[in-house]
Amino acid sequence: MYQYIRKFTQKYTSGIVDVYRSVGWTSHDNENVIKIFNASSHVIIVIKDEKVVAVTRALSDGVYNAAIYDVVVHSDNQNKGVAAEMLKILLDEFSSLSCIHLISTSGNEKFYKKSGFKMLKTGMAIYHKSHLEDEYTY
Repeated sequence: MYQYIRKFTQKYTSGIVDVYRSVGWTSHDNENVIKIFNASSHVIIVIKDEKVVAVTRALSDGVYNAAIYDVVVHSDNQNKGVAAEMLKILLDEFSSLSCIHLISTSGNEKFYKKSGFKMLKTGMAIYHKSHLEDEYTY
C-alpha cells in the first residue's frame, strides 16, 4: 500500500536523495533536495513500508501555467503504476490551467504521451551543462 504525502518535511530528505541516486541522479544531495522541494509549489512523496519510493514536484502560478519536474521512482519500485498515479494527482490539480509543461527524460516520452502530453512546436530551453544540452536539445 502506497501513501502519497503532499507536504515536504526534512525528515524525508535522505529517502528522497536515495530515490534520485537509484536512477543515477547523483547531484541531488541533501542540501539541494531541501532547496528544490521547499521552492516547489506542489510536492508528492510516495511512501511504502516507511520508505520513500518515489517523488515528484511542480511549480505553478495557480492560474495559467504549471511545470512538472522530477517524476522519479526508485529503481526497485518502477513499473508498478506509482509514476502514473503521481502524474494523475498533479494533472487533476492542474486541470483548470491553460498549460502544463514537462520535460521528459530520454526514453520516457511514450509514458507521458499516454497521459496526454504532446511534443512542442516551439519549446526552447537553455542548458548550462553540456551533458544536459546534449540529451535534451537538437
